[in-house]
Amino acid sequence: MFVTDPIGIKGEEEAAKMLEKKGYIILAHNWRLGHWEIDLIAENKQEIVFAEVKARTTMFGNIRPEEYVDEAKKKRMITSGNAFVRHNKTNKALRFDIIGIVVDPQTMEVTYRTHIENAFQPSTRAITNGSHSAAWLWGHKGTKRR
Repeated sequence: MFVTDPIGIKGEEEAAKMLEKKGYIILAHNWRLGHWEIDLIAENKQEIVFAEVKARTTMFGNIRPEEYVDEAKKKRMITSGNAFVRHNKTNKALRFDIIGIVVDPQTMEVTYRTHIENAFQPSTRAITNGSHSAAWLWGHKGTKRR
């Protein structure tokens, strides 16, 4: 989803800064291909990172923002990552991260930030060539696609 609310924008800006401080180059904000979308895509020499950013104004009952990434969202991220890799023909290792941000709505100050690297790994599965919903063998962490 394209972010238009100030909290979401601030969260994605903060997440991009976090990745840049770790030496990553931001390739895309809100990358889209059809209805597939990824909040942030970054790379370093070894890998490409697909990051989901969850920005909130509070910890809603002590539930951290990053805990709102459910299995359905993870599956959408994997499919979107497949679409990105297929569209951009990259051979780098791939990683899925989740970044949680809490922003004070009065001051727009970031009061909480966390970056979960390699938050989950897709299973390797064979899928048909030519479809973004089922794209090919997934190569992860340096494994080669077949």
